[in-house]
Amino acid sequence: MLEFFKKVVGDKKEYKQQMARVKALPEDYQFVFEKIQRYMWNFAAGDGYDMLKIQYELIDLFEAGVVEGRQVLEITGEDVAAFCDELLLNAKTYTENWREKLNHDIIKKFGKGNDSK
Repeated sequence: MLEFFKKVVGDKKEYKQQMARVKALPEDYQFVFEKIQRYMWNFAAGDGYDMLKIQYELIDLFEAGVVEGRQVLEITGEDVAAFCDELLLNAKTYTENWREKLNHDIIKKFGKGNDSK
């Protein structure tokens, strides 16, 4: 139980450090990050750690963009939702769960070796 609490405290500390990095970004980058963050959390499934990993990598990408003098939309493109969807390909999402359930239910009913056809 103690290990669990240590992990939670460590994770919370890491999250606060990452969000401090966001606050250090230019205002336009902060705005886009916060919008992306809200959008992505709508799809989070499981414990959300894969979502946090993606967001931390996004902070790295945004910091590199600032150093290179790029505008935030040069990184994301104007279709920011499509950019987010690409990021979400590597995350466990609710939509993935829904897809799996749909396919499972149909295969269970009509799949190979099932006599209820």
